[in-house]
Amino acid sequence: MSDFLRKYLFADRTVRAQTVDLTTAWQQILANHDYPEPIVRLLGDLVAASVLLSANLKFDGTLALQLQGDGGIPLIVVECRANLDVRATVKVAEGAILPPQGDLQSLMNPGGRGRFSVVLDPPKRGGTAQPYQGVVPMVGDTVSQVLEHYMATSEQLQTRLWLGANASRCAGLLLQRLPDIGGHVSGQTEPSWERALQLANTLDEAELLEISSDTLMHRLFWQEDLLAFEPQAVRFRCPCSREKVGNMLRLLGQTEVDDILDEQGQVTVNCDYCTRRYVFDRVDCAEVFASDQPNALQHRSGERH
Repeated sequence: MSDFLRKYLFADRTVRAQTVDLTTAWQQILANHDYPEPIVRLLGDLVAASVLLSANLKFDGTLALQLQGDGGIPLIVVECRANLDVRATVKVAEGAILPPQGDLQSLMNPGGRGRFSVVLDPPKRGGTAQPYQGVVPMVGDTVSQVLEHYMATSEQLQTRLWLGANASRCAGLLLQRLPDIGGHVSGQTEPSWERALQLANTLDEAELLEISSDTLMHRLFWQEDLLAFEPQAVRFRCPCSREKVGNMLRLLGQTEVDDILDEQGQVTVNCDYCTRRYVFDRVDCAEVFASDQPNALQHRSGERH
């Protein structure tokens, strides 16, 4: 059973374990893009990580993970909503040649000034809540190492991640140490955290991608008493719309939009996440600026091709 996040809790309540296994949602993310293998690996790792981290947040908004550097891949962004809807995009430098075996640093951060960002964007419901952003240097040769560095320095949580991706599937395992507020279960002398790490460190990427999450957890922790929670479905969904693009044009301003119309005859906007194409002619743009109401485009909600 794929496209699910699963949560577990060790018996002494000091270790949280989570797995994610994506096939359909992952292939939908890739469907409209012709990404080479190095991008597939990095993007898949970040997609799996976004779901694992989002599931731990008591936050009804969007978690965005962003890798930004000066290499052949200058930007990777993944967004995961509280309901585990996920979308992702990648920017590739013009003319870039990506070595098939390149790692995160060589592909994204050859200048050494790359950054990893975490953004928590609250829901737009008329409130005044502002997005939170945490930024750290891009430390580590893998997405797992970058995220572990962020969790240690910004969240002060001992967290380990095992991630893997290919063109068919992306998957991940997260272990996180929780505060030991109740002591160890009777008869246990070795802390669950150290024991869990020792077992999980036997896992390799091939195994992560070849077996189901249920089988993986059984192989690694068959001797552990784990509390398992109900699986949560993960899906690809891009919430872009003609209305949102119209609102973006309004923010851009009528003068600049008129300049584009004079030069090109229409305004064309392609969604970076799902590649949907939105075309606005002069009549459409006039409607955008005819009203200050964000819903002015509802009666012409369909995108054009």
